Amino acid sequence: MDLVTVTDISLVEQGSTIVAPISFVQRRGQKLALAGASGAGKSTLLQLVAGLAQPATGEVRIAGERVRRPHEALIPGHPGVAYLSQKSDLPHSLRVEQVLRYASKRPAAEAQALYELCRIAHLLPRRTDQLSGGEQQRVALARLLLGAPRLLLLDEPFSNLDRDNKRIMQAIIEEVGTRLGITCLLVSHDATDVLPWADEILVLRRGHLVQRGTPPQLYYQPASEYVAGLFGDYNLLRGPDARQLAAAPLAAEAALLVRPEQLRIGAGGSAGLPGTVRAVRFLGSYYEIEIQLPASVVRARVPMAAFAPGDAVRVSAGAGWGLVEG
Repeated sequence: MDLVTVTDISLVEQGSTIVAPISFVQRRGQKLALAGASGAGKSTLLQLVAGLAQPATGEVRIAGERVRRPHEALIPGHPGVAYLSQKSDLPHSLRVEQVLRYASKRPAAEAQALYELCRIAHLLPRRTDQLSGGEQQRVALARLLLGAPRLLLLDEPFSNLDRDNKRIMQAIIEEVGTRLGITCLLVSHDATDVLPWADEILVLRRGHLVQRGTPPQLYYQPASEYVAGLFGDYNLLRGPDARQLAAAPLAAEAALLVRPEQLRIGAGGSAGLPGTVRAVRFLGSYYEIEIQLPASVVRARVPMAAFAPGDAVRVSAGAGWGLVEG
């Protein structure tokens, strides 16, 4: 059953289109993400869904009920929808226990379980100005969850966190969906935030919805070079190199898109397109090999340093490569 229905929603400011008319639905329990480069309109679209920004056209419905616009409501927002911004916005110098008690609509046992889920039970006696950035973010999330929302909107929830706090926050958001049954809509510009988490991703560019699909679809079959770049490194080949790697005829305007890990590298006598190794770089869990082909330079990933600069190699493309126009 659909929880969120967005119909032709748009935003125009001072004659400039910030969000072009966009429509989509989100099912109950579906993990949906909005991705795009900075300035793509992701956060603005999230605010439109939340009822925090005034749209130029269209409407948003949550469980069939229309979200009132800011001009229609004394307090912007919508019952049952919680919005977590990049800033925690906690009251200054209050104890965490006070902040949470004022916000709670849950029985004491449920509230305590929620504090455990958010990894903040040990923080209850402390003041909000004594918390680290990651702790403040978790307390802010707990405060929202105490209101028993049906929909949780997350605006770049990991952007200001270090590696350890980011992992904690990612685990909490996963549990929010599975244990509490709250539907989540998440905004991020980082592929590592959305690829392992989302059921489906909407990609925005300059306020327009340019592609929607599952993480594997967007990663291996991006509609454009812009989409490809959002989700990781890639090689883009045209002409004879592209046709030989694809081992298939290609339209003149098509370009072959191959992720580095999709390239197969063999010794000089094996099958494939001939090339010469230009560089080998150690990147932790893999080695990156830069290879000069007859008309292109590509980067491949291999698990071990089996080649050295100057080696003659043969390059072929594994299954799953994509095509992009232009």
